[in-house]
Amino acid sequence: MKLYNTRTRKVEELKPLENNKVRIYSCGPTVYDHAHIGNLSAYIFADTLRRAVKLAGYNVEHAMNYTDVDDKTIRRSHEKYPDDDPKAALKKLTDEYIRLFLDDMRKIGNEVDALKFMRATNPDVIKGMQDLIAKLHDGGFAYVADDGVYFSIDAYRKSGKTYGQLLELTLENTSEERIDNDEYDKESVHDFALWKKQKNGEPAWEFELDGQDLTGRPGWHIECSVMSRLALGQPFDIHTGGVDLIFPHHENEIAQSTACETNPVMANFFAHNEHILVDGKKMAKSANNFYTLQDIIDRGYDPLAFRLLVLQAHYRSQVHFSWENLEAAQNRLSKLRNWAALMHQSVESNSEHVSVISLGNMGVEIRRALSNDIDTPRAMAVIAEDLPNVSEDEHGGFSSQQIRESAEFIDEVFGLDLSEVPDISPSQKVLIDERKKAREAKDWTKSDELRDKLSEQGIGLRDTPRGATWYRL
Repeated sequence: MKLYNTRTRKVEELKPLENNKVRIYSCGPTVYDHAHIGNLSAYIFADTLRRAVKLAGYNVEHAMNYTDVDDKTIRRSHEKYPDDDPKAALKKLTDEYIRLFLDDMRKIGNEVDALKFMRATNPDVIKGMQDLIAKLHDGGFAYVADDGVYFSIDAYRKSGKTYGQLLELTLENTSEERIDNDEYDKESVHDFALWKKQKNGEPAWEFELDGQDLTGRPGWHIECSVMSRLALGQPFDIHTGGVDLIFPHHENEIAQSTACETNPVMANFFAHNEHILVDGKKMAKSANNFYTLQDIIDRGYDPLAFRLLVLQAHYRSQVHFSWENLEAAQNRLSKLRNWAALMHQSVESNSEHVSVISLGNMGVEIRRALSNDIDTPRAMAVIAEDLPNVSEDEHGGFSSQQIRESAEFIDEVFGLDLSEVPDISPSQKVLIDERKKAREAKDWTKSDELRDKLSEQGIGLRDTPRGATWYRL
């Protein structure tokens, strides 16, 4: 299996660091608000990557974090729960948005049970961050300032390690300033906060370093370094996230994770997905051009249509979101579901209509596409080529059992829930049987009446040389 590695700037063969196991860490949500669909596209990629690695024959461990303490979560928790203790307010807020996030993940077809989730505020994680900060301080890579503890990029570079493993960072864009913001978009390099001393009204954890009381809370970057190490060890195989996390977040993760190690590698592969664009611009809350999954649902679209829209583009290509594009994805999903519905129907066999395409051939082609840098557009094309067009008058040579197996395989790889397409009701089957008898008796008026009755119930009929099949309108 081959995957593009941001760390080396090329497509490389995936070779597990530990026997047949691939360990994946994905940067998860900051749980202070609803995730927008640009965020969700990163999690669809991470979920698809895990499925593809598993399809390639590897065992997978996949971990994801919740950033449940940072500038945004603290600010929002104080706004929503001003009368609560800061820690209680923070937990109340983040619990709510973790629940909403998991609901969204399930709706877009992601397998949340396959993930190990970790919270930054977990006591073991807090201790792990404090231990790493102390180690960095003892090694000369961190220093105590009046408002907290900072990572020294200069010390890291002087140790012989490279700050700029994921992109080129030169001395010209290095600043002597310190940055205490958890997130920043500036291109220049700054020393960044590992730990922040408590400000009035903020949640805090006791911490002493070099004889100084540093009661406070962690910075953003240190959280992922510790959670990934606790969950997967270091180095691990693949680190995922959106391209906007390459700098500063992932670059800072690498620096603080490897400063005191002889091995400069935090993760063997860094895999980054591209942005979703709206009107040619990156979708972002700061630009106020974002949509949530609920916005999609409120307009009558299926969340899995959004998943299909994302899968139709390569993860390293920008996805152009529009309601027209989502409508096209919804139509494609409906066609796939109507094809999958044939698993509930039996028709008379006809050897003249047997397709030369088999489930096995389709599986081979999909595996080949996904092993080539997660080429989901090609995999989607394979499905379109190999499965019959549901506007045609036959099963396309597949038996009902083969259709079920095909749907289950597609679900395993792409999470589209085709195998969950329900059967029609017993009363609707009776109507179809009555119509069949009317046609055999050449009672076309009754046949048409029964067809219209089914149509009113959202069921269409297609008369084929091997009998009638139904589909949902």
